[in-house]
Amino acid sequence: MIRRRKRKRIAGVERVVKATAMAPNQSWSMDFVSDGLVDGRRIRCLNIVDDFTKQCLAIEVDRSLPGLRVVRVLERLAENRGLPTSITVDNGPEFAGKALDAWAYERGLKLHFIEPGKPQRNAYIESFNGKFRDECLNEHWFVSLRYAREAIEEWRQDYNEQRPHSSIGYLTPNQFADSFLTADSKLVSY
Repeated sequence: MIRRRKRKRIAGVERVVKATAMAPNQSWSMDFVSDGLVDGRRIRCLNIVDDFTKQCLAIEVDRSLPGLRVVRVLERLAENRGLPTSITVDNGPEFAGKALDAWAYERGLKLHFIEPGKPQRNAYIESFNGKFRDECLNEHWFVSLRYAREAIEEWRQDYNEQRPHSSIGYLTPNQFADSFLTADSKLVSY
C-alpha cells in the first residue's frame, strides 16, 4: 500500500494589491544588485526606478550602502525631483532599519514592504535589475570602483535617453516623463 502525504492546509491570507502608479513621481521602487571587481572585492548598486515613467532615477555604487547612505541618496533625489507618495522595497536590513524608517516617517512617505521571499511583488525593479545585469554588469570587467561608477552612470543615462520601452508606447523613459511636465512641475529628466 502506498502512503499518501496529507496536504498541508494553508490559511487564507488577505492579499493587498499594490495600486498602479498613474502619474510620474507617485511611486518608486528600489532594490540592491551585487557584483564584483576584477580583484574579487564586492560592489553593491542601489537602483531606484519611477514605477510610472520607468526612469532610472539613481544607481548608487559603492562597496557598502547602509541605511544612512540610502537616506542620503533619497535626499539628493528629493532636492532635484521631489518625493513620491510611496516607495516599494524588500525586507533587507538597509530598508527595514531605523534610519530609513525615521526619515520616511518625518516626510510622510509610505514604505511598501513586499512579502519576504516574493521578489515578483516588486516587479518594476526586478525587471529593471534583470536588464541592468544583462546589459551592463555582465558586459563589463570593473577594474576599480571609479570605473564601475562611470560605466554604470553611462549605462543609466543611455537607458533613460536612448532605449524605447514597449510598456510606455515605445518612447524612452525621459520622453515619456517629459510628456507629463507642466510649467510649475518640479519633475526633471534624468
